[in-house]
Amino acid sequence: MTRRKASEDYHQVIRALSDRIVAAQTPIRVLDAIKWDDGVRQAFIQGKGRQMPAVDRAYYEGRPLAFDSAAKKLEFQNIERDITRQLGQFNPVGQIMRRMCKEYRMVIRMLEARGTEDFGLISQELYGAASDAFHAGDPTLADLGLMLSDYLNNIANRGDLKDEAKTLTAPQAVEMLQARLAGVFGDETIRVFESDGIVADAAAGADYIKIRSDALFNERDVRALEVHEGLVHVGTTLNGLSQPICTFLAKGPPSSTVTQEGLAILMEVIAFASYPTRLRKLTNRTRAIHMAEEGADFLQVYEFYREQGFTLEDSYSNASRAFRGSLPNGLPFTKDLSYLKGFILIYNYIQLAVRKGKLEQIPLLFCGKTTLEDMRTLRQLVDEGLVAPPKYLPPQFRDLNALSAWMCFSNFLNHLSLDRIEADYANIL
Repeated sequence: MTRRKASEDYHQVIRALSDRIVAAQTPIRVLDAIKWDDGVRQAFIQGKGRQMPAVDRAYYEGRPLAFDSAAKKLEFQNIERDITRQLGQFNPVGQIMRRMCKEYRMVIRMLEARGTEDFGLISQELYGAASDAFHAGDPTLADLGLMLSDYLNNIANRGDLKDEAKTLTAPQAVEMLQARLAGVFGDETIRVFESDGIVADAAAGADYIKIRSDALFNERDVRALEVHEGLVHVGTTLNGLSQPICTFLAKGPPSSTVTQEGLAILMEVIAFASYPTRLRKLTNRTRAIHMAEEGADFLQVYEFYREQGFTLEDSYSNASRAFRGSLPNGLPFTKDLSYLKGFILIYNYIQLAVRKGKLEQIPLLFCGKTTLEDMRTLRQLVDEGLVAPPKYLPPQFRDLNALSAWMCFSNFLNHLSLDRIEADYANIL
């Protein structure tokens, strides 16, 4: 057998195994499986927010999963076994695919445990907990949420930082967003359209973004959607779909959610698309999850949002994000930690890449639904021709000059003591 033929056969084996993972995960829709239906919301609102949502273990049992969970776990087990048989124990791309199979099996176990304590425990294994530290002795995510809340409270009463009025209708937002994304991806690559069937203001798919038809927006909202949903979520999906061999990069298990949401928030920040109200939404989600981890029930988290000034309906929606899949007095679903957790991890990764002169690593974050721990391996797979570099990159990551300069300054500023600076500046600020 010639070397070229052996290489082609090797690529075909990887592609076949990768395609099996993509096919196997297709019916697994975590958010659809754990969401509470509108009847729960209506009953809570009719009760004026005084009674716990009517959700128990039987509630979830009455809403069976869209797949046979035992058969699906066995399917992933068989794929994992075949990866080892065909690629060996230590093959780099095989190690990534095996970890994905393990994660998907854990996701299925979490969904089987809806309405039980195990649901929250497995969620913490997959997405982390608010009490997790980034490094030994460092603040936790809960500490970060409280710190950011304090900062936001300090600027909350400034009249010049109030949000712009939301005067853009859904059709106007669709037109504006479509034009902006066409300038990055080309005219026909991403579709933006209205939808009646979503709860959030917007939702991204493989090559589209849906805008809720009755939602209102301002220009800053549209800019945030452009960078968060378009440049990151849809962009990385399209890059994953264009992979000729490692097709699994088009689909993201929970470990890639942290990377995805971290990239999206970082993009909002460096594109100057974020703003205090949006940041408070993320800190509130982190605080709500931490409250639930510490024993708070649904009504206590709901009251936390009411005290923040949210309406009854919005407070229910926000609180329910923390308890979906669980019970109103159970451990929380911790996926919403991905935003702040991912931001910190991605920011630190880019800082270190700049410090060590490994700038070529940074764009690889966008080559699909990547996971941070795989980045060194991905660099190797790109060099071997198994992974294609990202086709679509946000402007801030296409030319690394400005990003590198910013991170060089940031690396130095991290060594300064803010407490000493505050004391020195006391007479001038």
